[in-house]
Amino acid sequence: MNSSSSLDAAISRVPLSATVSSMASLRPGDQLVHYRIEELVARSGMASIYRATDMRTGRQVAIKIPHPDMEADPVLFDRFKREIEIGEKLDHPGVMKVLDSGEPGQVYMVMEWVEGRLLRKLLAENRKFPMERARTIVIAICDALDYIHRNGVVHRDLKPENIMIDGEDRIKLIDFGIAGKAGARRLTFGKLSQIAGTPDYISPEQVKGKRGDGRSDIYSLGVILYEMVTGATPFEGPNPFAVMNDRLVNNPVPARELNPEISPELQEVICRALERDPRNRYSTANEFAWDLEHLDQVAASDREELRDWKRRRTPWLKRVLFYVGMALIPVVILGLMMLIARRH
Repeated sequence: MNSSSSLDAAISRVPLSATVSSMASLRPGDQLVHYRIEELVARSGMASIYRATDMRTGRQVAIKIPHPDMEADPVLFDRFKREIEIGEKLDHPGVMKVLDSGEPGQVYMVMEWVEGRLLRKLLAENRKFPMERARTIVIAICDALDYIHRNGVVHRDLKPENIMIDGEDRIKLIDFGIAGKAGARRLTFGKLSQIAGTPDYISPEQVKGKRGDGRSDIYSLGVILYEMVTGATPFEGPNPFAVMNDRLVNNPVPARELNPEISPELQEVICRALERDPRNRYSTANEFAWDLEHLDQVAASDREELRDWKRRRTPWLKRVLFYVGMALIPVVILGLMMLIARRH
């Protein structure tokens, strides 16, 4: 990077009164207060993330700026501000740290820059992880989850896209955009994937519209562990709603059916994390981690779901619609016959 005074003088500056709209078109070389924009690194449906340099310290940072339409949506806007509040509160090596929340009149979030790759990209490249590596990574995630849960925060959208991993398999939880904070009022809006989490990883209680607690994150982490050691997610379907409904009525393929190298003890840990009823799940991330660290002390039980997984049940709503449709067939036929009789 060229830090000469001539270049600095040429840098276009965003005024201190900048709004989301005026920050939406930032380009490399632009300056936001004392942060110099280097490149756009990610763009989601809600925000853009830039790599930037703090010109006071030379430190690399990530700046998250919401899209202009978020300003007009008070719920989305509140969620962004809540993410800032949560990020500034948390201080753990496994959680991305929020460093700055902008000047008065501006809306953006400055975070530490993390060198690493998303777990999603690693899964795409490797499909399955060696058992020990998967255990090490998930234990580290458990440590970060235990910390945020003890501080009254539930992530609520834990998935491989929200976990960064560096070259030494150290992790960072990122994106607390739909995180819940103890005591905060509930915010709701129509976009299901944003309020409830991602279909492949969402807990059964969230599918049912409940807010969920730390055990919801444990369920999501159980899905991630299953995927890391089998190369597949536990539930599948032709659309997101089918995927979510499947976990309410059916059991996943046992992990050992997909990968015989998985021990009965590790499969038992996965089953405990994926319990449909949160009361039967690990109550804390610390308990989850302890079993992963002491697999030799885990008693593998003869679970019904390991024997009954091939039986596929139809969600009750689909059944109701089927029977209603069957009942209407005679009515439709009678109506057609009456219509034909009238015409003749």
